Formats: sequence, structure tokens, C-alpha cells
Amino acid sequence: MTVKDIFETMDYGTAPESTSEAMAWLAEHNAAFGHFIDGAFTAHSNGFASNNPATGEALAQISQAHQSDVDAAVKAARKAQPTWAKDGHARAKVLYAIARLLQKHSRLFAVLETLDNGKPIRESRDIDVPLAQRHFYYHAGMAQLMRSELPDAEPLGVCGQIIPWNFPLEMAARSLAPALTTGNACIVKTPELDPLSSCIFALAADSAGFPAGAVQILCGHGHDLGAYLAGHPGIDQIVFTGSVSTGRAVATQAARNLVPAVLELGGKSAAIVCKDTDIELLVESVRWGIFFNAGQVCSAMARLLVDQTIYSDVLDAVNSLAQHLQLSHSSSLPSETSSMRMGSMISTAQRDRALGMIQAATDGGARLTSGGTFQSQGAFLTPTVIDGVTPGMDLFQQEVFGPVLAVTPFDSPETAIRYANGTDYGLVSGVFTQQLDQALWFSKRLRSGQVFINEWFAGGVETPFGGYGKSGYGREKGREALLN
Repeated sequence: MTVKDIFETMDYGTAPESTSEAMAWLAEHNAAFGHFIDGAFTAHSNGFASNNPATGEALAQISQAHQSDVDAAVKAARKAQPTWAKDGHARAKVLYAIARLLQKHSRLFAVLETLDNGKPIRESRDIDVPLAQRHFYYHAGMAQLMRSELPDAEPLGVCGQIIPWNFPLEMAARSLAPALTTGNACIVKTPELDPLSSCIFALAADSAGFPAGAVQILCGHGHDLGAYLAGHPGIDQIVFTGSVSTGRAVATQAARNLVPAVLELGGKSAAIVCKDTDIELLVESVRWGIFFNAGQVCSAMARLLVDQTIYSDVLDAVNSLAQHLQLSHSSSLPSETSSMRMGSMISTAQRDRALGMIQAATDGGARLTSGGTFQSQGAFLTPTVIDGVTPGMDLFQQEVFGPVLAVTPFDSPETAIRYANGTDYGLVSGVFTQQLDQALWFSKRLRSGQVFINEWFAGGVETPFGGYGKSGYGREKGREALLN
């Protein structure tokens, strides 16, 4: 397909990326990484492997951080922070530089993210990496305006960020950009399952001109490392994204030092589908809402609550979608010409947990209508739809963090609201209807940090994002992130 054909048909073009550049970059660094502390990488020491979840093959060896590494990073950060905080225009220059470097090396970042995480190259290349760039471009502009827009604001000092594995580069950028913009030094604890994009980012940060100690990267397994960082007396704020149980431990450690925390925790988000819904529009939102990133998204459309008058039509439509999606293997990057692809999950353990929840739901009377199968190699789970999920089931209440859509009928708007609000979570929700008054009626009654209307994942880096209930507190993105 030529460029002219693509323009005239608006079809997706080919994805020309290959793995060779990323593998060559890993080889240049001996496929082994230490921690980025005080402007330089430490020597690699015995740690663990970062594996490709689609194949199980090891990509690189990663060092395990210890308390002494946290201590060294905090010491360097506290030394660097006062100088970094002095001049917003100087900070803007460096933030613009890191954004441009993310653009310049976008293919390397995207391919390595796909290899390390298992997601399709289109998601890494067209969503994750551009969003990371956008975080820094937006906040570089804000750094220039700090004196006029937030004249009385002062940086907290040293901020710790504990990054999740589902969007390692984008989530690191989301946490780093506002903290750096406001003059804080930062210490990032990378996700243990896919830390490699953070290793490249450390080198880019050094090239962009961040002073030694302003941005530091620690790798490692275990809750103990994150808890030690969160509770360190030299940390002035902590940002955490992950599970409720780990978030509770992080918040407890931060509370002992009386420092603020921003927590983005789990979700079990519901989309309410009214009887006048445009089903074709809904299906496009379902495609991205639950099957994007193999459903490993805190704000995924995990539950579809459907007016019983159109229930069978909607169920047929989402089953057709699930059955047309193809699994995307990260070793076949150049052949990806379709947007109808879904990658692997992050690990076989995560996949097996999802399979267990599927089995429990079907044992309890729900009906598996699509997917629910896996391959012998890799952490793949086929796009899954389960019909007749009731409020008492774990699949209705608990986060799967996988490509599993629970579908439930409702008989009245009041029932839909009761179902939607009937979990401990409240990250996002959605309403699909062609009536504005109905959209507003539902929106005012849904208990969640965001409500989407006739779409999913709306809002850019300027839109504040955060949870309700056990989905966490504090806000990321936009002006609210700067205030945090």
C-alpha cells in the first residue's frame, strides 16, 4: 500500500519497525543495567532478568536496588534540588529537550517497550511514546509560566515515584513532568517486569541537561524497596500507581513521615449502555476500553451494563469484535498492518489469575461467549466476553487487569446506577446515549473520578485524572498535578 493509497482510503499503513535497532542498543550496553544515581549508571550487580512476555526470552539483566541505593539517590537528589528549583525558564529548556529526545528516539523507545511489555507496536508507537512526549512538552510550557500562574508555589523538595508495569514510559513521564516542572528532584522506582524504557530514559535525561541528581532511576523487585522509598525521611512526596494492597502500604509509610501521597489504585469501571445507544460507536469504544493493552489498564471498561431491551444486540456486537481481534506477537513487528490486534499480558502469572476469575464466574452461572483461551507459549489470553455476570460475583467486584469484559443487563436507570456504583472502586465510568439530559442524569450520580460520554479514555495530558473510594486520591495531569 502506497502513501497515496493510505491517504485516500484512510486505512492504516504498515508498521515498518523491526527489533534489530532495539536489540543492538541492548547489546551496546551488554544487556545489563545498574541504577542511574547522581548522573551516572552504577555497575550492574546480580539481580533479575527482564523478559519478553510474548516469548519468555530474557532481554536484559537488571540490578536489584537495596536500601543503600535509595540512601545514595536521596542524598544526591537533596543536593541537586535547590539549584534545579531556582529558575523556571532554565527548567523549561531542559524539559523541552527531553521531549525532543523522546521524539528523536521514538522508534527505539516504542520497539523496546513492545519487546519488554508485550503490547502491539501500534500501541507503543502511536499512543504510549507520543503521550510521554506530550507530558514533557505541556509541562515545559508550564515551567515558563510558573512565576506568573503560581507565584506563591514552592517545590516540596524530593519526590519519589513508584511506576506500574502497564505503561512504564508514559506513567514515568506523567509523574516526573509535573514534579520536575515545579522544581522538585525525583527518584523513580521502575516496574520490575519491564524496566528497560526507564533505562533509556535515564540516558536521555542526561543528554537533555538535567543536573546530576535531579532525575534518578532505581530498579528492583519487591514491596520492601517501594516501602523503604516511600518511608525514607529524605522523601517529601510519593506518587504510586498499582494495587490497593500495595497502595495502602505505601500510604502508611508516607504517613509515618507526614508527607503527602498521590495514589492511583485499582478500578472496576462500568459503562452504562442506554437503549438509544449507537451500537457501532459503542463497539469502537469497547475495542479500546477493554482490549487496549490487553485490558491491563486501571481505567479499563471492565463492566458493560446494558439496557435489557438491546442486550442481545449489544452482546452479539461485542462478541463479533472480540472474535475478530488477532493476537499480536512482538517478534512479527514488520508484518503488523491491522489495528485489530491485541498483545500479550505482562506475565503468565497475570494471565493465569485472569483465567481463574473467568473459571469462577462460569462456575457461578455466567456464560463464556468469546475467548477465555490461551497459548502454550507466551502470556497470551484471547479477548474474552462473559455474559450474565451478576453483582455478587468476584468478576463483577474485583479487578481482573486483563482482556475480560463482564456484561450485565439492567431494567431501569436506577438499577444501572446501583450496579455501576456497587463496587469499592471509582476511577472512571461512562454513559452511552444520544440524549444529553440522560447523559447528565447518569453523570451526576456516578461515583468516579471521571465520566466519559459516548467514548472511553477521553481527555489529554491537560485533563486532571484520579480516583474515588479505593481507586485512590490526589490528581495527576493538568494544573492539579502541579498543585500536588
